[in-house]
Amino acid sequence: MNQIHTLFEGIEPYASGYLEVGEHKIYYEECGNPKGKPAVFLHGGPGGGGSTKVRGFFDPELFRIVIFDQRGCGRSKPHACLENNTTWDLVEDIERLKEKLEINKWLVFGGSWGSTLSLAYAQTYPSSVSELVLRGIFMLRDKELKWFYQDGASRIFPEAWEGFLKPIEAEDRHDLMDAYYKIFTGSDEKKKMEAAVAWSKWEGSVSTLSHKPEMVSSYSESKFALAFALIENHYFINKGFLKDENQLICIESIDKIRNIPTKIIQGRYDIVCPMETAWELSRNWPEAELIVAPSSGHSAFEAEITHELIKANLEYANNG
Repeated sequence: MNQIHTLFEGIEPYASGYLEVGEHKIYYEECGNPKGKPAVFLHGGPGGGGSTKVRGFFDPELFRIVIFDQRGCGRSKPHACLENNTTWDLVEDIERLKEKLEINKWLVFGGSWGSTLSLAYAQTYPSSVSELVLRGIFMLRDKELKWFYQDGASRIFPEAWEGFLKPIEAEDRHDLMDAYYKIFTGSDEKKKMEAAVAWSKWEGSVSTLSHKPEMVSSYSESKFALAFALIENHYFINKGFLKDENQLICIESIDKIRNIPTKIIQGRYDIVCPMETAWELSRNWPEAELIVAPSSGHSAFEAEITHELIKANLEYANNG
């Protein structure tokens, strides 16, 4: 019988600190085996922060696990800061952290926005990446953003969508991302917080195949929601700071990383990042292995997806 992989437990950091870049202090931690295979976890959002639970995707005996909170979120400071906060700032942060920790190459693990950032980093610094483990592929293209924030996912979760619409006046609902942006950049702090919770709660409500109240609750916590919503909206309004929306998925860009061993794990019923994008990426990159979790949604913590992510890491654990 094949082993079902579940999260490793009881993993605590053996080191932590801050990478200081300009006005940003970026929190990082190291867990597992200091002499193990280096691996870096890139969290979602953008703005999600790295939770303690994500340590469990890696066998602590085999991996030197590096987790950091991207600019403006999680344990990084200043909280919810949008200044000098772009995809390319984050790419440089990853490389600076690698150099600070005296790592030559590392496995790069990212899901959702983390998959976007993983590709941006690998395409910028291909010699720094030993393998890629990607989940819930997201390329910030117009059709993907409109699906989730204008019309598409709304038709599958209409009751959750009602909450997302609530902070926006009826006459502004033709462009919801822009309407939220105006609130987030406005001066009404009470309205900003209410909108941030509504924005964040929408994603928490639809990230799993079956409804999980605890996920909705965690996404609704005010401190988390403020960074998550403001930073996501900032990135999405700016189209991920990409030169064009196909930058990361086009053949020319894939050619830079084509020979990096890669596994793409995708939930069949992912409402946040529909499978079409993972399929399109795999068509341009047949060398990467596409693994479809047939009964899963978006979250990395759905049992099938957790299993596949840990299995992928273990397969790569002994690579040179």
